[in-house]
Amino acid sequence: MKARTWRLFLLAAGWFFLQGCKSDGNTNSKPLDDFENGTIHISCDESFRPVMDEQVSAYNNLHPNAHIIVHYKPEAECLRDLLVDSIRMVVATRGLSERERAVIVDSLGVGPEQLTVARDLVAVILHPSAGETFFTMQEIRELLSGKSKENLIPVFDGAQATSTVRFMLDSVLKGDTLSSRVVAAQNSREVIDYVKRVPNTVGFVGFSWIGNNDDTSQTAARRQLRLAYLESKDSAGAYQQPSQYVIYTNSYPMVRDLVYVLKEKHRGLGHAFAYFLQQSDKGQLIFRRSYLMPVLRPNYIRDARLNENINNQ
Repeated sequence: MKARTWRLFLLAAGWFFLQGCKSDGNTNSKPLDDFENGTIHISCDESFRPVMDEQVSAYNNLHPNAHIIVHYKPEAECLRDLLVDSIRMVVATRGLSERERAVIVDSLGVGPEQLTVARDLVAVILHPSAGETFFTMQEIRELLSGKSKENLIPVFDGAQATSTVRFMLDSVLKGDTLSSRVVAAQNSREVIDYVKRVPNTVGFVGFSWIGNNDDTSQTAARRQLRLAYLESKDSAGAYQQPSQYVIYTNSYPMVRDLVYVLKEKHRGLGHAFAYFLQQSDKGQLIFRRSYLMPVLRPNYIRDARLNENINNQ
């Protein structure tokens, strides 16, 4: 009788232990965030900081219990962060290659989603003493590779691993190397400050940093800089200054994408923020009002005509 009682006791104890483990497992596996609640971390290419600050602020204002914490880094570091458990999303100028995607699937057991949501351009800025400056793309290549006869010093937001440096290496130099004269600033803001201070410098920054006509800090910075003209892609002998219009027409020679890569196993806050960037009117409007080009909402060009008789009335 005592043996039977002891066996029943052990069975009961075992059952309660297993139930306790199951309960803990369910608690631990339950998502800690959803579309309106929780905290997530994302990594973002530093050259998109102004516009992404606007996007995150707008989302957080709409959903006060949702907290999206952004870590701004060079692009290569952002993409490496996709293998970091705590990083839910990355925003960069490119998506993943098939090889990179396979590594994430094998390592984390999740298939990452990626989508281009806007387009940006790389602006060329000069010291205010430069006056109006026009560059062909051949002259830009010579400047970057150290073959230019002009006494100009290129300035980037880092010497390597940044999206701007990668764009220049891949899309402009196409296999050539950067000149040893290149100055590596810490970030885009320092590129702007450096070029404002030092004559004979040529800076390369994302348009998100200087293109917003409604941002007083950006308009003030532009008054202390010169924006270079680059040869047009679609009109021989024509040159284009950076603007939202030339992103739309793709006539500017240094246009690039803004892409998010999302790795989230459940339909949580990461999916919600991705939806906000791509599908919501507000998210796409923020790109437009930041003078980038949203790609998932219709864009229209309207002809404007000045009434020359107004001043004569």
